[in-house]
Amino acid sequence: MTHAANLLGRLLIAVLFIGGAVQKLRDPDQVMAMIAGLGLPPQLVWPVAAFNLVAGLCLILGPRVRAWALILALYCIGTSWFHWQLRADPWQVTIVVKKWAVAGGLLILAAQGPGRWVRWR
Repeated sequence: MTHAANLLGRLLIAVLFIGGAVQKLRDPDQVMAMIAGLGLPPQLVWPVAAFNLVAGLCLILGPRVRAWALILALYCIGTSWFHWQLRADPWQVTIVVKKWAVAGGLLILAAQGPGRWVRWR
């Protein structure tokens, strides 16, 4: 059961990143506006989408699931500040907390490893 739960957990977390990549690729305007609003080049949406896609696939298949989990945990914590808008949109704080929760799950994955069911170690 442990290995099955590990695989299911990796799949569910990976869907978040793969879905984010698809969303950015299909409709980049909203993310580009958010990036530009922070004074960064909006074209960063493309490498971010590629990173999300590759990282999600690596969580599922490998290689280096532990390393990807740690990198993605840091990514979630780092990108949570994009959503820290207490006065402008209090609902964004919910996204911050969810990103921290995902980071927590990724840290557990980094500590425990991918289990038995992974294509490449």
